[in-house]
Order: sequence, then structure tokens, then C-alpha cells
Amino acid sequence: MIRIGRFSLAGRAVLAPMAGVTDMPFRRLCREFGASLTASEMVISNSELRDSRKTQLRLAQDESEQIRVVQIAGSIPEAMAEAARYNDTLGADIIDINMGCPAKKVCKRDAGSALLRDPQLVKEILQAVVAAVEVPVTLKFRTGWSPEHRNGVEIARIAEDSGIQSLAVHGRTRACRYHGTVEYDTIAAIKQNVSLPVFANGDITSPTQAKAVLDYTGADGVMIGRGAQGQPWLFREINHYLATGTLREGPTEAERFDTMLRHVKALHDFYGERQGLKIARKHVSWYLQHIADSDDTRRQFNSLTDASAQIDAIHRLAAEWSAYTTGEQAA
Repeated sequence: MIRIGRFSLAGRAVLAPMAGVTDMPFRRLCREFGASLTASEMVISNSELRDSRKTQLRLAQDESEQIRVVQIAGSIPEAMAEAARYNDTLGADIIDINMGCPAKKVCKRDAGSALLRDPQLVKEILQAVVAAVEVPVTLKFRTGWSPEHRNGVEIARIAEDSGIQSLAVHGRTRACRYHGTVEYDTIAAIKQNVSLPVFANGDITSPTQAKAVLDYTGADGVMIGRGAQGQPWLFREINHYLATGTLREGPTEAERFDTMLRHVKALHDFYGERQGLKIARKHVSWYLQHIADSDDTRRQFNSLTDASAQIDAIHRLAAEWSAYTTGEQAA
């Protein structure tokens, strides 16, 4: 069983925090399908942005979030410590520090994965945040700044010495962004050099791949990011495979469309119709990517400008797909 501070996780598959993706509706769905831990979208440590609608939505939670993880990002130790204290007072159970985001708008502030160029600053930030709060502090980072400068083991040792409680490592450098093949050798080396729980992250999209990565790296768990987009049931499938060694059948078409429908309705309720329908477009596109010959359907859905029309479209699509599969079986 994986322990982070006083918390024990029920499973070995957790959801990666993703800006613009892991909002409250999506986190709730992933927990429903077996994610043993979910984290908020990244919150910048700048105190001037705390009252913005965007930040407030990112910090929103519901009762099903039994372990509330808030991820913070920044490059100034004192500001990061204050951000941790602030979120602690709001009820955060775990503070996660982002040193993995490769986005230019984050790295140009010398935050996210840009920090990996400066191990001394990494140390100062980690020590400041750990000292600021009583709750566990965790770290998500990459294997280094570039393929020529993989210092993941050094960063991991600094993290353990600073009091960090668990590590999540994306198997690419900042320079790689999300391109190229993930390498798991550095994650394996990190696990061998620290006694902390380690989550392997990067391009894990199936139960068999999750087990292969765990076996190869020796990691304690897997952190699923883009692999969960459009298929939140991946956590359920991974948990089943790790527990039994057998593959669980995927969702039925009825469950697939019901999940999509509930997700879209939750987005409308959470954000309001105007913003909710825009955000629903990308999530529905991800769901439809896992359905054959859906390009035209995705384009049609993305052209809808009314929330009720989105709901009607999903109902219609479910009925059409049911009629298609029924006819296919009869043939």
C-alpha cells in the first residue's frame, strides 16, 4: 500500500494534475472509476491572482475528494511557502509542487520544469514549502532540463533530504516537452536512490503498459495524464489488471455515452453554460477519439453554440451508435 504522510492510497494508479483538464468534474469522474488520488489544476503562487475566477474554479472541491491535493507553481521560495500556507488554511490535505510543466508561459517565469536548471533554487523552494505547512508536500518533476542534462536523481535526492513525501516523475526532459519516446531508465534510477514512494508518469495508456512500467522502473505507482482524457475508466482497468493479471472488459457503449453525458452536464453546471460548452468540446473530442470514424461527429459537435444542443447531440449519437451496433450484430 502506498502511503503519503498519514494517507494510505487504495490503488496504485493516480491522476496527474493537468492545467485546463483536471477540474472538479473530471477529477470526480476519475475517482469514480478508481483513481486513488487526484490533484487540482496547477495554481500559480502569485497572491494577486487568488481572487480571480480562474483560480477559484481551480481550487473548487466536492465531498468525494477525501484527500484534497492542491498543486502550486512558482520560482520564489517565500511566495511558494505563502501559497502553501494559504491552501493549507483552505483545507488542502497535500501540497504538490510543480516542477514538471514544460509550457513556455510557465518556464519563462523560471517556474515549472525550468527550475531543474537550478538545483540550489529547487532545494530552497522545497525546504521553504515543507517548513511552511504541517501537511505532506509532494513533488512532480521531469527527468531533467534536456537529454544532455538529466539530473532527475540529483533532484530526487534533494527532495528526500528536504522532507518531500512522494515523487511523481515524467519520463521526458523539459526540452522534450511531450515529443519523442518516454524513457523510464531515469525513473528506475530515481527509485533505486530514494526511499520515497515514486509514481512513474508519461504515455501510460493501457493496463498492460502500466504493469510493464511498474515492473521496469520498480515504481510504487503510475500517474496517468493524457491517457485518461476521454477514457476515465482507464483507472478501473489498470486496478483490475494489477490485482488479477487479467484484462477487464472496457466500458459498454451505454456506459461510455452515459459517462460522456454526465461529464458534459457537470461541466455546464460547474462553469455555467457559456464557458461550460466551450470546455465540453475538448472533452467530447477526446471521448470520440476512441470511437471509430468519428471525425465528422467531432467537427459537428464543436460547431454547436448552445449547451442544450450539446446534450441533445450526445443523446442522438448514443441512439445512432446503439442502432448501428445492433444492426451490425444482427448481420
